[in-house]
Amino acid sequence: MTKVLTILDRLEWTKYIRGAAEYDFYHTWHYNNLESCLESKARPLLFVYQQGDDYVAFPLIERKIPGTEFFDLTCVYGFSGPVSNKKMESLEGSFADNFKDAFVAFLADGNYISVFIRMHPFYKQQKLLDKLGGVYSNGKTVVIDLFKSIDDQRNDYRQSTMDSIKHAWKKGFRVVEEKGKEALAVFTDIYNESMKRVGATDSYLFNDQYFANICNTNEYDARILMVYDGVTVMSSTIITFTNDIIQAHLVGTRAEYLHKSPTKFLVDEITLIGRREGMRYYNLGGGLGYKHDKLFEWKAAFSNLHFEFNTWRYIANPIVYQNLLAQKGIKNDPEIDFFPLYRYA
Repeated sequence: MTKVLTILDRLEWTKYIRGAAEYDFYHTWHYNNLESCLESKARPLLFVYQQGDDYVAFPLIERKIPGTEFFDLTCVYGFSGPVSNKKMESLEGSFADNFKDAFVAFLADGNYISVFIRMHPFYKQQKLLDKLGGVYSNGKTVVIDLFKSIDDQRNDYRQSTMDSIKHAWKKGFRVVEEKGKEALAVFTDIYNESMKRVGATDSYLFNDQYFANICNTNEYDARILMVYDGVTVMSSTIITFTNDIIQAHLVGTRAEYLHKSPTKFLVDEITLIGRREGMRYYNLGGGLGYKHDKLFEWKAAFSNLHFEFNTWRYIANPIVYQNLLAQKGIKNDPEIDFFPLYRYA
């Protein structure tokens, strides 16, 4: 059985996600509904393939390809991809084959040309998506294992990182959880300032409505944390707790306090919160665009545990895909790390 749920089907969407063996906040109805804050014409969908009691639920974002009768599919900002009532590695091969056939039929029926998904590094989604091809190695994400002792965790820190944390302790820096409109306004100001400073691409930028809604839910646990030096907020973050994973979702630091390295202190403090909450992993993410850059090196200074991060780049209709490239005068250059390529310019 195949069904496609829309954002109007909140109860059923929530039932499938909460019934999954593994899922993160990126899969929830609320987080996918936030997409309407970013792009009014984007349409969140949940594709479901079910066979007896077993199912795969796949959150997707439908977008119209401008100037055409066609669409493509992507995902929310963050780590998404399919989930199931079983762990991906436990799905039988025949079930995966049937899912493939059902999903290909769904793409053809919907005039979908391509699919781009940021796969979740903690789940074995390639077990399912390899059946269709298009799984692409995109780099690594840095993870802190909170089941280690705190001493072993800190022994993995680079010396410069530990020195910054000790300096924060000496200066009496504090991490405080805050709520409400005032906290969101402070976070938004710091985050936007940080993104402008580093020249972040549009995928890292969000509007005020998005920030106003992101924490306003009971579908996942999202918290705003501030780093204080006395009465001054130097840095702020939104983190999420879902199942046994903490995600470092969004973070920013005021330019005048960068030299004090408040976010190094913040990371260490979040690991203490995670331990109290019984979390297993704290995912710091990777570099910008998941490249091995300065940001990745900054994160890698906390942990030598790195998970593979993959994207799924599937061309459902190769003929139309190539026609779209030709219409825009875009060469199919393998050196350009962008998908779908017809949206590059």
